[in-house]
Amino acid sequence: MPSIRSVLAYASNFLAQVPILQDIPNPFQSSFSTGLHGIGESLSHPSSDNSAYYNNNDNNKNNDATSAIATYEPLSGAPSCPINGPLSCHNSTPVDSPSCCFIHPGGRILLTQFWDREIHVGGAEEDWTLHGLWPDLCDGTYDAYCGMAPRFNNITEVLAAYNQSDLLAFMDRYWVADRGSNAKLWMHEYNKHATCINTLAPACYDVSSPLSDTATTSSSLSIKPAYSPGQEVVDYFTRATGLFKLLDTYTALSLSGITPHERTHYPLEEVRDTLERFSGGKVVLRCGGRHHDELHEAWYVYFVQGSLQTGQFVPAQDYGAHGDANNCVPWVKYLPKRHKR
Repeated sequence: MPSIRSVLAYASNFLAQVPILQDIPNPFQSSFSTGLHGIGESLSHPSSDNSAYYNNNDNNKNNDATSAIATYEPLSGAPSCPINGPLSCHNSTPVDSPSCCFIHPGGRILLTQFWDREIHVGGAEEDWTLHGLWPDLCDGTYDAYCGMAPRFNNITEVLAAYNQSDLLAFMDRYWVADRGSNAKLWMHEYNKHATCINTLAPACYDVSSPLSDTATTSSSLSIKPAYSPGQEVVDYFTRATGLFKLLDTYTALSLSGITPHERTHYPLEEVRDTLERFSGGKVVLRCGGRHHDELHEAWYVYFVQGSLQTGQFVPAQDYGAHGDANNCVPWVKYLPKRHKR
């Protein structure tokens, strides 16, 4: 049975489902911004004597140098975007130039969760874990290792240098690797996927850049912090964990009578319909096992109005031409987790 806390969190998320755009429901118009504000408050500021890993001039090179950094509040260095900007993948005219307020070309964003068979260290038997935040192309295909944002091979050190101890603790609890270290998983996810998100480009943090919406606003220059490499890392992981906190897959399924069991099979469509009613948008399910009958992954699909850092996540109402990567059979098992030996 789900805990009272989980039920209340689920109910709060469900009641917050208010449309942001006509014909496109958005369950996070109020709760998502509130959740991110809470995350920002819980993460302490880095002190000026800390060091972060700086990028080279070539965005495709690894970041391994260190230097002193300025205080940075998560998401505060992101571009200021209009509230009525176009939704990603829904632009009516071609995108001819880079923008810090429109995610392109990877405008179909997937929040991916895994149901691993073993309980990870520090975890619980009801944990769905966070795997990644992926920028798919509008048709459901994807690019990887793009170089739109700098690569970092030291995610843990970058977050620690910015004094993001609460964020790191949450990631160690819920963003966990099935094999290898968590740090290697975070590095892989960031370098493969975050580097394909154009609004994480350093130019979008630089108030003097022509791509920055605050470049010509003198009053904003004293408010927006100066860019330091690694701010985009803080923002990517802050935004991914913020969205993950609103998507309690275990409780959503449990409230519909879908609970882990060794022998029970559930209709795949019932599982998917449950999660799509919960999130307000499309969900891709993936299965493991020799017969692809063991529920293993749930991918929540979104578009974004604005930048990844501060934009609104709007649940997608379609998969795209190639986006439904479901590989499950019509009836699936939802197996209980086992303790590691």
